[in-house]
Amino acid sequence: MTAEPLIRITGVRKVFGAQAVLDGVSLEVRRGEAVALLGGNGAGKTTLLKIVGTVMRPTAGVVLVAGHDGVRDAEAVRRVLGFAGHGAWVYDDLTARENLRFWTTLNGRAASDDEVAAALGAVDLERVAGARVRTFSAGMKRRLTLARLTLSRPAALLLDEPFAGLDQRAKKWLEGYLETFKSRGGALLMVTHTFGRELGVADRIAILAGGRIALDSPRAGLDLDDLQRLYAAHAEEGA
Repeated sequence: MTAEPLIRITGVRKVFGAQAVLDGVSLEVRRGEAVALLGGNGAGKTTLLKIVGTVMRPTAGVVLVAGHDGVRDAEAVRRVLGFAGHGAWVYDDLTARENLRFWTTLNGRAASDDEVAAALGAVDLERVAGARVRTFSAGMKRRLTLARLTLSRPAALLLDEPFAGLDQRAKKWLEGYLETFKSRGGALLMVTHTFGRELGVADRIAILAGGRIALDSPRAGLDLDDLQRLYAAHAEEGA
């Protein structure tokens, strides 16, 4: 890993009405590192992910991604980020193949037929490449969203509950993809409220509670009992 974080979140605050959902969050993710962000429902995990992904602006604080400011230079941030939200962001009236081509066009590049076919094959959707996405199951739509990641070539990934809605084959593929992504120097920030496969990929565990990072710890050496105990001590206490 390099000394300089690829994602740097400093003093981020987000207020909705009179409620401060985030109240001074600071967190860093370095190249070759995956951080799993845990927290209870309503803790602000998805809000933080949206702020880092430039989908939402912070009330205060600074987010830098590859040195680009998320507010002042949002377009530059989007060019180096891959973002997969909890839902499947797909266009139902387009085919699977057309979705991938459209996404890459929005990112300023044209994907070749071979690249699109390989991306669909990676998530086991090559057989339905020409089918309208409206005919897909929720799990298939989720896999199509993940196929987009293989085409965007991001430096950092933001994932909200990345394994939700996937069958075992797709989960195994995603695990392998994320490990390879890290090994090539990518930075990964994953949001989850479960103790699932995300924790197997993670190098660090961060717990969000009370609007702040209540715990930031290396994952190595922590078994499931340790994680559950830490979660109870920090997330549930701060709820």
